Amino acid sequence: MVINTSVDYISASANRFNHTAAASGSSLVAFGSGKLVSLWDAQSPSDHGVFVTLSGHDGLVTCVEFIDESRFLSADDTGYIRLWRTFTSNVWMICLRASCKWALSLSVQAHTKAITALCAHTEAGCIITGGSDSLLKVWKIGEQDDLEEVETILLKGRFPLAMELAKLPQSSALILAVGSTDRHIQIFTRSEKNFVLSATISGHEDWVRAICFRPPTSPFEPLILASGSQDANIRLWNIEALIRPQAASNPQALNDELLDAFEASLGEVEDGEEGGRQISLRKHILTVKTGESSTQQFSITFDALLVGHEAGVTSLSWRPLPTRHSRDTLLSTSTDSSLILWSPVSVLSGQVGNSSALWTNQQRFGDVGGQRLGGFVGGLWAAGGSEALAWGWSGGWRRWRCMRTSGAATSDEVWTEVGALTGHVGPVKSIAWSPDGEYLISTGLDQTTRLHAALPATNSSEESMLSWHEVGRPQVHGYDLLGVVSLDPLRFVSVADEKVARVFGAPRGFVQAMRGLRAINFIVDEETLPVSATVRPLGLSNKATSDDFPAPPFSMSTSRRPFEAELASITLWPEVEKVFGHGYESITIGVSSSRKLFATACRATTAKHAVVRIYDTENFQPFGQPLEGHTLTVTRIAFSPDDQLVLTVSRDRTWRLFHKEESGYVPIAVDKSHTRIIWDGAWAPEGDVFATASRDKTVKIWQCLQGDFTQWTAVVDFRLSEAVTAIAFAPLTESNDRRVLAVGLETGNILFFTSVDVVNWQMSLEIKAGSAHIDHIHQLAWRPGRQVEEHRQIASCAEDGTLKIFAVHGGAN
Repeated sequence: MVINTSVDYISASANRFNHTAAASGSSLVAFGSGKLVSLWDAQSPSDHGVFVTLSGHDGLVTCVEFIDESRFLSADDTGYIRLWRTFTSNVWMICLRASCKWALSLSVQAHTKAITALCAHTEAGCIITGGSDSLLKVWKIGEQDDLEEVETILLKGRFPLAMELAKLPQSSALILAVGSTDRHIQIFTRSEKNFVLSATISGHEDWVRAICFRPPTSPFEPLILASGSQDANIRLWNIEALIRPQAASNPQALNDELLDAFEASLGEVEDGEEGGRQISLRKHILTVKTGESSTQQFSITFDALLVGHEAGVTSLSWRPLPTRHSRDTLLSTSTDSSLILWSPVSVLSGQVGNSSALWTNQQRFGDVGGQRLGGFVGGLWAAGGSEALAWGWSGGWRRWRCMRTSGAATSDEVWTEVGALTGHVGPVKSIAWSPDGEYLISTGLDQTTRLHAALPATNSSEESMLSWHEVGRPQVHGYDLLGVVSLDPLRFVSVADEKVARVFGAPRGFVQAMRGLRAINFIVDEETLPVSATVRPLGLSNKATSDDFPAPPFSMSTSRRPFEAELASITLWPEVEKVFGHGYESITIGVSSSRKLFATACRATTAKHAVVRIYDTENFQPFGQPLEGHTLTVTRIAFSPDDQLVLTVSRDRTWRLFHKEESGYVPIAVDKSHTRIIWDGAWAPEGDVFATASRDKTVKIWQCLQGDFTQWTAVVDFRLSEAVTAIAFAPLTESNDRRVLAVGLETGNILFFTSVDVVNWQMSLEIKAGSAHIDHIHQLAWRPGRQVEEHRQIASCAEDGTLKIFAVHGGAN
């Protein structure tokens, strides 16, 4: 049997670093997702989101910077910088999923500690890295993608937080602006070989976290430097070439002019009479060599103070200047959960016939009072300045699109929010499909439960094309969520790092939204469902709301998928039941094939607590006595297809079987063939065999002897190269002539084994680490429902923080 796979869906969040994302000129967005670099075509008409994740980093990705359309740099918190290149021949095809093949071209240990800032100047072939080792390093990039370190700059104990490179106006010399863990901006210039500290600009009252240059669009315009600080303010600085004064006939007059220029440059920021700092109009003079015996001077002067954010500024980005944009626009993000577009407005000055520019807030996006959620970590432009993107503390993206421009001014533009990306922040611990595979549920250590469903692609010309998205966040908890199972299309149970299992039911808003999105058509009496759910202050439970309850400021839309801010607030499901029983925190959960029973286990170091408790899903009362026998934590619970047997595997290196009787389940078999912890166990859909997966790098397939459920033998023993952490048998297909077993490894690889019987298995495909995951795979789950052998779907989740859905295509040899 020949098997191949393709990726249908990747759920990945952005890291909590200001410079972890960048966009190319063709709107290809690259951003750090844990130790991965995710690529998102923001202009794809199919709206598929992340289409590939690139592996290669051993630490969290902190910075990303595009060099050109075919190359970009990424840096991590271990001090490494990596260069990625696409080998697509046609530059216009780079962003198409089918043709985009990115590969790691270069890896260099740049710093001994985390890299905190990164910038590049393509024309000059110059790259600069800044690390928490208080160093700036200057690199020269060659034509063969090689990096040569040419200079090291000491920052004397300060950590660089932001920096930007540009060319000085009317010059080929480079200027480097650095914001660090103090209140000043350091200005370096380079006209020959090395960078020289030329000025230190004061003005901000806290760390400078954002730096951005706006190149001049004409020879006589200044180079504009924008700086943003944790003091919530943005300052604009003009950098202009100084016109040399004519030589005076009187040498004393020339000396007086130089003295006046010197004194004018000595203005300092001083404390005001009532405290606080005053705006400085000091003119900083830069001198740059233009030849062996000639120099050129430039001035840096304060131009504008932009006040509007209520908390620290996290990023700044100048809008690209195509012909349709007649004004400069500066994008800023803040931890107050706002994104602001600033533009200058001409105002009359005191002198007749003269005017100056006043920078004002033209557009403001985001949430009011959102600082408690962490706000925005960073932002950038896409689609040539027609879209503004921002990612938040929770890892999700938000996107605003300029739909119409009714005039030349930025204030005349009409903006609207459109869908973006979402994903778990941190390890994804568990996944479960709804009974008929309508949607996928996931839980993770970010304390959220999320729903993912396939929606018709609204921007695609093909009506039948589907794209996967997060459509609900029914549980936002106060404990790390470790497991989830679906009881029916409108109910699920989750367990967290607490002693209780919680049952949730779908509200009316979710049912109506899924029908409106043409995703799922639930057959249910909507009047019997609660309207929505809310979380009371200082509470952990989602309480149902009725028609009499005050309506939220905005409700769940039935015409589009919910945005990141809405997912966290209005897609909650009410909690309908709490199930108690264990003495320690829950660790895993399983559900019967009939969905009439579910079982839970908790952390345990003794046989007394290493029990499995089974509950009825109708009244949520215990079904029989707890299943005893294990001595350490039970790691997985699996019901047989007919629910007559329950398989449990444990850290004590044993698996146990329990048989269903009238009074409950009773033990019938035990085995300790594995030499290390058993991570997972799964039943074949035929019910005649089950498999166990262990850290001892083996997968064993067990079959009962002559129909005796008390006697089981290992008919197959796979010896693999790495520890096995997850397994799953594919459901029955229409042809039903081959068995397929998916195996997940500790390294992130996924293997597929096929067989026409129980004994003779062969590996048909391996999805390498990186293409699958790069860390411990926690769970694999095949999509249930009617599927043909040529196209089945399997979901996987891992410690690397990503969730993926693969389409598995199979056919005869």
